[in-house]
Amino acid sequence: MIGATVMRLLALATTLIVAPTADARAEPASTLDGLWQRLGSCAQSVGGPAGSAGSEVTVLFSIKRDGSLQGQPRITHANLKGDVAAQKEFLSEALKGIAGCFPLAITDGLGGAVAGRPLRLRVINRARERGA
Repeated sequence: MIGATVMRLLALATTLIVAPTADARAEPASTLDGLWQRLGSCAQSVGGPAGSAGSEVTVLFSIKRDGSLQGQPRITHANLKGDVAAQKEFLSEALKGIAGCFPLAITDGLGGAVAGRPLRLRVINRARERGA
């Protein structure tokens, strides 16, 4: 179960996702594969503290035809590891990483195909293997 302080952090941090921070110079994605590659790169950029290794969060959102967010994203699943500070840091890093994706650079055709449809992005803090 997620503590009340972590839930407050989620509510505040989801506002980060609304900030337009994506690089406008990027070639727009024209396929679903391209869209998921862009979103996946945001999820992979998330680190998080070592104490939160194994934590995961799933964010549900929709986008508009222009690649900007439609409505407010929701966290639909969270499995958080570590102490409360590590959990907060992981959630903050995950939401900041996702925020860096928006608005997505997508073509008008792809935007028309995905506009308003629910999309889910799962972010996992995988423990790094050392010395291999």
